[in-house]
Amino acid sequence: MSWYNEAIFYHIRQTPGGCYHIYPLGLTGAPAQNDYGAPAHRLNTLLPWIDHIQKIGCTALYIGPLFESVGHGYETTDYKKLDSRLGTNEDLTNFVAACHKKGIRVIFDGVFNHTGRDFFAFKDIQEHRERSRYVNWYCNVNFCGNTEYNDGFSYENWGGYNLLVKLNQRNPEVQNYICDVIRFWVSEFDIDGIRLDAADVLDFDFMHALRRTADEVKEDFWLMGEVIHGDYSRWVNGDTLHSVTNYALHKALYSGHNDHNYFEIAHTVKYLQNMGDLDLYNFVDNHDVERIYTKLSNKAHFAPIHILLYTLPGIPSIYYGSEFGIEGKKEKFSDASLRPALDLENYKNAVTENPCTALIAALGKIRQDTPAFSYGNYNELMLTNRQYAFARDLDNVRVIVTVNNDDNTTDMNLPAGNTAIYIGALSGNRAEVQGGRIHVTIPANSGDIWIPEEQLKNETPVPVAIMKKVKPVTVKEQKTSENETIVFEEKTEPATALKTDWSKTPDEMTVSELQAAILEKMAGNGPVTDQMKKTVADNIWHDSLVNWLKSFH
Repeated sequence: MSWYNEAIFYHIRQTPGGCYHIYPLGLTGAPAQNDYGAPAHRLNTLLPWIDHIQKIGCTALYIGPLFESVGHGYETTDYKKLDSRLGTNEDLTNFVAACHKKGIRVIFDGVFNHTGRDFFAFKDIQEHRERSRYVNWYCNVNFCGNTEYNDGFSYENWGGYNLLVKLNQRNPEVQNYICDVIRFWVSEFDIDGIRLDAADVLDFDFMHALRRTADEVKEDFWLMGEVIHGDYSRWVNGDTLHSVTNYALHKALYSGHNDHNYFEIAHTVKYLQNMGDLDLYNFVDNHDVERIYTKLSNKAHFAPIHILLYTLPGIPSIYYGSEFGIEGKKEKFSDASLRPALDLENYKNAVTENPCTALIAALGKIRQDTPAFSYGNYNELMLTNRQYAFARDLDNVRVIVTVNNDDNTTDMNLPAGNTAIYIGALSGNRAEVQGGRIHVTIPANSGDIWIPEEQLKNETPVPVAIMKKVKPVTVKEQKTSENETIVFEEKTEPATALKTDWSKTPDEMTVSELQAAILEKMAGNGPVTDQMKKTVADNIWHDSLVNWLKSFH
């Protein structure tokens, strides 16, 4: 058992209770472009956030790109220097120390798939061309080609953006350099782990080297990777990463509420469990996707969706500002609205006055006090489109979770554990065990966590007010008999009319061929829905699609 199993993350983008996620360049209101001028000590303005992170029950902080870069932070110029827009290395050392003093672990964003064009190795190629000793640090440098930057040579980029130059991760010099960067981050800043950007396109031998370094630098040093699709067990194992981003559950959580379809969530949980005993990084939003409060058709579903986030298998994460219920819509050419500057002073009373914040704080406390949510077995107890109940069982102690996405109150009769009385940790309600079962009532668009009374003898429940429906639910109403369960099936169509040329390897296929091949594989496992087709079509990254196709057995 390691600290990250019990973590609750807070995510700040510059960017485990749970984990908090921060995007520092956005949160601090730093300029969009770096002029490489005198350090501006904006990171120090985030010091008050540490108390806030602790107050809402988060025990780890994932802080997004921090190091010198051109613009948004993912075009690294210098891996060993804090971005000038944020301050100095001394500021960062002090910030991590302040987090540790409050019992908060710190995870840095490791952008190791590519560098910016101002990185020293790329600048050397610009100056010395074929004579540069760094030519082989990057993929497919071609001095017969050119780009829009008119360097007189071309190169492989990431995501179609020539400002992001793809590193040759198979080059031993590159591997050694990045591993030394990790050693530097630990010795200089005393960090506790790294989130690997674009891990689904990283070379696996490279990841093996990163894991060996992680095991070397610090006990329980944590490696988590950004992986969108595929069999997560390819990345999460004893040789590569400890965890990856759980995009499968992310999608199921919001659409399962918007569509009144808890079957999608429950089936996703089973699908993930079939991959093995993985400690996945769970989230409902982050710096790349729309805010959960924006995505929810019924804002009252903020409560049940976060109850599930904190109680289903995995490590929960909160993206900065979402605990206040702020909105953010993804724009076609900009993610700026997802990464806003916030003044914590405007939210100083949020834990007592904002129902979203109060709920997150309560869930953080409950998770820290309940080991079953970190280590317990998952057992489904009840499932309809609008009601869902499951247990987390650990050491003969059963904790029960109940959620309701309906506009009406519901009753549940559920198999209990070896105890006499359960207490609703969010409501304070009592439920006596009779005949090995408990009967509980769950208000509309809400949920509760039922803990054996003896487990709460030294604790008090954390009651949270039921959140009001803010916006009408955008689903078609259907009349049913009193006991009828309705399953809303997604419309399905044939996956694709294209035939895949399986004589080609995935690496040899084009993007469109890879998309067609993935859809064909999906069709072999069952109906392919419109949503599944859209997910495939939205992924236009060749390396990501290659790894996704390879994940099918």
